[in-house]
Amino acid sequence: MILFLTSSPCDDEGARGFGIPFIYWKKNGFADALKARVPAGAEGVMLAAYPAEHERNDAMAADFAAAFDALGCPLRRMRMLDDRLSPAQIRQAVRESRVALLSGGHVPTQNAWFSAIGLREAFRDYGGVIMGISAGSMNCCATVYAQPEEPGEAVDPDYRRFIPGLALTDVMILPHYQMVKDNRVDGLRLFEDISVPDSRGRVFYAIPDGSYVLQENGHAVLCGEGWELRDGQMQKCCREGSTLTLREGPVTGEAAE
Repeated sequence: MILFLTSSPCDDEGARGFGIPFIYWKKNGFADALKARVPAGAEGVMLAAYPAEHERNDAMAADFAAAFDALGCPLRRMRMLDDRLSPAQIRQAVRESRVALLSGGHVPTQNAWFSAIGLREAFRDYGGVIMGISAGSMNCCATVYAQPEEPGEAVDPDYRRFIPGLALTDVMILPHYQMVKDNRVDGLRLFEDISVPDSRGRVFYAIPDGSYVLQENGHAVLCGEGWELRDGQMQKCCREGSTLTLREGPVTGEAAE
C-alpha cells in the first residue's frame, strides 16, 4: 500500500487552460510522485464523506478523474462509493481497485460511515494507492484526532476528539493550516487553546494545502511546509520544498476505544 495524506491535492489556479476545476499540485513534487505510483488505466474508487449527497458526490468523482487525465495517467474509471451501494458492494469495489480516494468533509461524520460499512477491513492487505483528502487523510489513522471545527464541538463534554480510524497510518495531520490557523471555535483559538493542549502525549502535523505526507513501505515523509505539535508545544518543522522523515518503521499504535 502507498498512502498520500494531503490537506488538499487540488491546485485551482494551475488548472487555467485545462478546462477543468483543478489539477494536482506540482509543488513539493506531489504531481510527479502521484503519477509515478498510479498506473494508467487503473480502476479507481472514491469514498464519500457525505454518503447521501449523490449529485455532489458524482460531480466530485468526475472532477478528480479529470485531474488524473490531466496528470497523464487516466484511470479506467472512477467509481463513487456512497449509500447507493450496500456495505458489501463497497468493500468489494475497494478490494478490486488500485486507486482509492477518501473525500474531504466532516471528520466524525465520515468516520461513522467508514465504520458502518467496514472500510477498515476492506483495506486490509490493500495493494494499491490511497489518497486521503483533508478529513479523509485524518480518518486514515489508527486513532483519529477529530479536531473541533463546528459550533459546540469544542465545549461539548460528550464530543469525542479521539476516535478509532482505518489504521493505515499513525501520522496525524491537521489540514488547511493556511486557512484555519486563526480560526476560533466556541470562542477558543483553534490551535493555541484546543489543538496544542490536545497534543500532550501525541504528535500532530499542521500542513497547508500543497504539503502532504507520503507513506510507502513503512516509511513516512512530510513533503513541504509543516508545523509539529508535540506535548503541548508547536514549532515549524519543515520548509516549502523540503522533506522531513516522520517514521521509518511499520505503523504502530492501537485505535482509540
